[in-house]
Amino acid sequence: MPTLTIKLPALLPAQKEVYASPARFRVLAAGRRWGKTRLAILLAFEAALRGGAAWWVAPSYLLANVGWRGLTKLSAQIPQAVVYKAERRIEFPSGGWIQIRSAADPQALRSEGLDFVALDECAFMQESVWTDALRPTLADRQGKAIFISTPFGRNWFWRLHQRGLEDGVVWRSWTFPSSANPRLAEQELEEARKTMPEAIFRREFLAEFVDFGGAVFRRVLDAATAEWQPEPQPGRQYVFGVDWGRSGDYTVIAVLDITSKSIVYYDRFTNVDAVAQIARVRALAERFRPSIVVVEMNAIGAAMFDMLQRTNVFLYPFHTTHATKLRLIDDLALAFESGAIRVPPDRALLTEFEAYEVQKRASGAFSYSAPSGGHDDIVMAVALAWHALAIRPQEAAGVYA
Repeated sequence: MPTLTIKLPALLPAQKEVYASPARFRVLAAGRRWGKTRLAILLAFEAALRGGAAWWVAPSYLLANVGWRGLTKLSAQIPQAVVYKAERRIEFPSGGWIQIRSAADPQALRSEGLDFVALDECAFMQESVWTDALRPTLADRQGKAIFISTPFGRNWFWRLHQRGLEDGVVWRSWTFPSSANPRLAEQELEEARKTMPEAIFRREFLAEFVDFGGAVFRRVLDAATAEWQPEPQPGRQYVFGVDWGRSGDYTVIAVLDITSKSIVYYDRFTNVDAVAQIARVRALAERFRPSIVVVEMNAIGAAMFDMLQRTNVFLYPFHTTHATKLRLIDDLALAFESGAIRVPPDRALLTEFEAYEVQKRASGAFSYSAPSGGHDDIVMAVALAWHALAIRPQEAAGVYA
């Protein structure tokens, strides 16, 4: 038989260290753009190429696309490899295969035995994805796993990382900041440091397990089981929450599925004029046909509300004061605490909710806000969408044509 030559991606020295480790379970906490996905793709690909059964698991299918693109690119070098796009599965001449799976529903991951599992951005998954679903699939074949992620507080990924530091044999852990990638320009990191909240920068680029002690929202990760849905689903009804961006902020339109109580989509943009913002709301409303659109009435809110009244949407104005904001956020925090709401495992969304904090004023009163230098636009839009569930349609202004 002719020898098949496969060109594999080159690894940096730090990546080679993780790649060469004999540990059965490898736990890698690394900063953004370090190259952890490239490393895990290579390990998963080799496991399947040698005849093993492998899964690539990500918080959602949307996030799994990065892994899928890398795996299909490598498999294109194998003449007899078969790619099943609908199932996101690749089968190799050796009999091995690899498939992309979403962690949004842990119960759906109960399956056959596996030889290898790559858990991508696993800090943003529920712990039961590993303990209840994936760990048992490796038992009969003594399969291996790699856990890759940026940290997300001191959750179960942190506990696995601690285990790897203590064990160092069966389990082994590594931490690498983004700067360990020599291809990443130093000025990029410095710019990020200047423009991001310190705690977020430490987590995203230094790969530190930062604990947000004053966090408002609890059990956010438990609620991160909703699938991203950029198009409406048959038989569903929706409501919107709209938070207008001030200078330097984002405008966010959050879409909530009334039936499942899930945030299924959001549109987030900045540096867009008023006419274009109205057009974005209108276009999304034409797709989802929301029963109510709750609009924040901040400094520019009144003008935007007037412009929206000339479009075909049901509108409800929300006048933001210290008192009304406290009630709005308290209601949403309770929804997370009680498990009433679901959100997608989206990095930007989860980051805002995790960092959102309570502060005590000199007067003794409390206030809610994003940390200095951070954003709360997604939080506010989701809170307004959740508030829409308590509004009767007859209280809204405007009618559909």
